[in-house]
Amino acid sequence: MTETVDREALERKVKRMYRDVAEAPGARYHFELGRELALRLGYDRDRLAAVPSSAVDSFAGVGHVFDLAGLQPGEVVVDFGSGSGMDAFYAAGLVGPGAVLGVDFTAEQLAKARRLSAESDIAVDFLEGSIDDVPVRSESVDCVISNGVINLCPDKAAVFREAARVLRPGGRVAVADIVTEQHLTAAIVCNRDLWASCIGGAAQQDDYVAALESAGLSVEVVRANPYAFLSSQALGASTTYGVKSVSVLARKRG
Repeated sequence: MTETVDREALERKVKRMYRDVAEAPGARYHFELGRELALRLGYDRDRLAAVPSSAVDSFAGVGHVFDLAGLQPGEVVVDFGSGSGMDAFYAAGLVGPGAVLGVDFTAEQLAKARRLSAESDIAVDFLEGSIDDVPVRSESVDCVISNGVINLCPDKAAVFREAARVLRPGGRVAVADIVTEQHLTAAIVCNRDLWASCIGGAAQQDDYVAALESAGLSVEVVRANPYAFLSSQALGASTTYGVKSVSVLARKRG
């Protein structure tokens, strides 16, 4: 997959798409956004109410991971691909202020998340960076979370190695992501619209699990999520290749 996609063009497309998600959450996309999506995926209504509403409006996740993550007060959490900050703010409500980092590479998403953090007094540190090279110290984190983002990165093995690097021994990864039942064709993989819509970069599920295990992370849970795309193009690819959302819990060995 990494040999057949133009990485620079893909990155530009992804940044444009998620700039729009930050700035125009009411527009039409291949995927659903917002509060009703989050509630259907399993977020707690009361905890969600404590998250800045503008962050919730731009929520583009594909699942719920917080029951798997089991976050405890005082734990350090990093959100790979934090976007406008909804999951990072939600995590801060579970672990306490100043213990959550968000990493994202879209300038408009970062600006929005930082502004919302300052306005709401929810202390989250949002850092600019790619999820395959995160600006976080090794063995400094108790839990890595991510929601609908890893599929956007061509080098998923590097993402999982980074997760393992920043985790303390025994730390965990709790992610929701898009995977497939069948391997995608080159035509799908090279379609930047489908990549940016979380389909073109989706790994086959067994390959996804194997990449986690190869990074030193023992997979404990893989479960399906009640998630579906919106556009006919995305729905067609989903039907043909078994594209679906899963939530995964893995733990660092050693």
